[in-house]
Amino acid sequence: MAMAQFRLDGRVALVTGAGSGIGAGIARGLAESGAAIACVDVAEAGLAETVSAIETAGGKAIAVVADVRDEAAMEAAVERTQRELGKLSAALNCAGVHDNGAAESMSRAQWQRVVDTNLTGVFVSCQAEGRAMLRNGGGSIVNIGSVSAHICNRGLPQVHYNAAKAGVAHLSRSLALEWAMQGIRVNVISPGYTATPMARKPEVWEQVKHLINDIPMGRMCEVEELVGPAIFLLSDASSYCTGVDLVVDGGAIRW
Repeated sequence: MAMAQFRLDGRVALVTGAGSGIGAGIARGLAESGAAIACVDVAEAGLAETVSAIETAGGKAIAVVADVRDEAAMEAAVERTQRELGKLSAALNCAGVHDNGAAESMSRAQWQRVVDTNLTGVFVSCQAEGRAMLRNGGGSIVNIGSVSAHICNRGLPQVHYNAAKAGVAHLSRSLALEWAMQGIRVNVISPGYTATPMARKPEVWEQVKHLINDIPMGRMCEVEELVGPAIFLLSDASSYCTGVDLVVDGGAIRW
């Protein structure tokens, strides 16, 4: 009985940012737990690989190209998900971008690109998913935040990224309270330094590899280590959890 609570059999889940990195890894993990997955990303590249991996493992998935900043596109993504897979009951919003820039010289365009994708895109996604779940009688949403909502990473000039991720945390708490009585739970996973292609971008990696010294567990998080927290927060195992910000960082923010 206890283990069955962690299963997602019969659920339909939409995952944004599913074309690479954390989103792709979690999409595969949710499928292994029994969910049918709508894999959403802004570009087709990567989506086919994620869908193929899920189908090869015996799961069910579709690829949906959509920009999370585009309300009509996300409404259409949800509509297609429900038309092809069934009623939406779970969503994980992971789409995001990252770059560095000194605050004093950061252009408005650079600021806007990150905030529009990492914060506004999460709201637009939650709104489309939430509307469907309200009609369907409830569901569970998990937004991928960051430890950057809690700390300012040493040596990484990223005021736009930090501000957006802090916004994701409070957006999620606000939605959790607004929708609690309507059967929708909204929670956050805040990963620490995770071994993704984004983290290994040249302009980031030189700083990140030194930041490993600040992690009590002495290493970066592997993408697979975020699957368990995602399954927990999307499944009945966390049925009394909403508005939670689950930090998965190897203890980094506890120093």
